[in-house]
Amino acid sequence: MKRLIFATNNRHKLSEAEAILGVGLVTPTDLGIVEDIPETAETLEGNALQKARYVYDIRGLTAHSGVPTFADDTGLEVAALGGAPGVYSARYAGVGCSYDDNCRLLLRNLEGVADRRARFRTVVALILDGNEYLFEGTVEGKIIGEYRGEGGFGYDPIFVPDGFRETFAQMSAEQKNAISHRGRAMANLAEFLKTKNL
Repeated sequence: MKRLIFATNNRHKLSEAEAILGVGLVTPTDLGIVEDIPETAETLEGNALQKARYVYDIRGLTAHSGVPTFADDTGLEVAALGGAPGVYSARYAGVGCSYDDNCRLLLRNLEGVADRRARFRTVVALILDGNEYLFEGTVEGKIIGEYRGEGGFGYDPIFVPDGFRETFAQMSAEQKNAISHRGRAMANLAEFLKTKNL
């Protein structure tokens, strides 16, 4: 597979994507892009496309012409909260908040709520030869009432996928990637790249 640019500076996402795709990925930092990548759309699809386009367009200033560029956006959609936090998952507790801040706010908002159903949804946007493609992955599960596990990131310590007793944070990276929303979206991306002989 030729080199790919992943429009993220999130090291957790980067390591997951590299493990799933089986290749080393070029990041915005590698390209000298140190500013925050815009993420202002109202949908996961919009944010993923916005980030991919931003890096793809800037990339013209570098020596990486012709390298496919992709980005992702992920949201946790909680049924009892009308799909929130959704596209705002990363900043649910406010700008500059931590993963812990987000988890604690979500647990507070679900206090006394019986319906704990939730799903993670990831959308990957790929720009290849100037064409744009979208790939999606979802995993259904529930939000539990306490933290369990030390691995993963984000809402992983409080999310249990359907068919399992462990949270994402209690699983190995390999276990999580095999069933996760990002794993499924990246697998769809990988299959598409194979059809393009990349």
